[in-house]
Amino acid sequence: MAQAQLSIDLTALRANWRSLSEMAQAETGAVVKADAYGLGVEQVAPALAAEGARRFFVAIAEEGAELRRILGPRPEICVFSGHMAGDAALIRDAQLTPMINSIDQMLRHVEGLPGHAFGIQLDSGMNRLGMEPAEWRALRGIALAQKPSLIMSHLACADEPAHPMNAQQLRSFVDMTDGIDAPRSLSATGGVLLGPDYHFDVTRPGIGVYGGLPFLDARPVAFVDLPVIQIREVLPGETVGYGNTWTAERPSRVATVAAGYADGILRSMGHQAHLWAGETRCAVLGRISMDLIGIDVTDVTGDPDTLELLGTHQSIDTLADWAGSIGYEILTSLGARYNRSYTGA
Repeated sequence: MAQAQLSIDLTALRANWRSLSEMAQAETGAVVKADAYGLGVEQVAPALAAEGARRFFVAIAEEGAELRRILGPRPEICVFSGHMAGDAALIRDAQLTPMINSIDQMLRHVEGLPGHAFGIQLDSGMNRLGMEPAEWRALRGIALAQKPSLIMSHLACADEPAHPMNAQQLRSFVDMTDGIDAPRSLSATGGVLLGPDYHFDVTRPGIGVYGGLPFLDARPVAFVDLPVIQIREVLPGETVGYGNTWTAERPSRVATVAAGYADGILRSMGHQAHLWAGETRCAVLGRISMDLIGIDVTDVTGDPDTLELLGTHQSIDTLADWAGSIGYEILTSLGARYNRSYTGA
């Protein structure tokens, strides 16, 4: 088979969610936006629901409608982008909970869907989404009279525990929400790890569920194996790949694998990336191209059929470091060409 293999371990995914849930004396939701971080919301969301998640978070209403089809009527589905123009029918029919980000969204919601559930997103200092303190003061009484199902904000630097922005945002969130009789939520994965002061009533783990940092104890969830198409002998002085960027300094065996940047293997990681043949570490040679990558298998015994890109030897964050990126981008970049399989339930 000349198709790269992406295997998703749902048992590990559920274990990661459960571990993060056990860290907080709070309800634990689950973030499944961007097709469950690229791993397949059709399979991931039911696994998390079976583990106990009752509140899910998506980016846009269209994702929420798809999730409702998958999960049925019971879980609450919160939409981070709020109530956008043209979303009323989707929000109503799929029974979504938009996280209102502005006075304009609040007016759109109460006029278009009176009595329909909603939440509030506050800007505690990230300057991305949510109502700033002055806007919230103007709307607070009206909004609270409509009984929001959740009031949330988002931490900008939670993956850096010592960053002063964390304490600053915590103070701001408390100032804006103290005394409110509605569930509050401040923490995604990084916030959960910051400790109980940040947990409030609902946590929203995302990347840690999928095996990424800053959750150091996360079990790997995504495994990628690349099939070897051909192995050739390369003599000293010969080059590999576009631009002649790698030149052999010794007699070498070069495997060409069937994957490339069209599969989400970022070109920027090529100068330091490695794959694994069993317990042998094998360097990527030359440039990563659209569909093919050259790999040094000189020190491998025999001819491997596949080489491991993601798995027990290296994580999404290992690949992210090579690419100057983050684990989120690695996961969400995984393309549609993989032969996907799921283990566990």
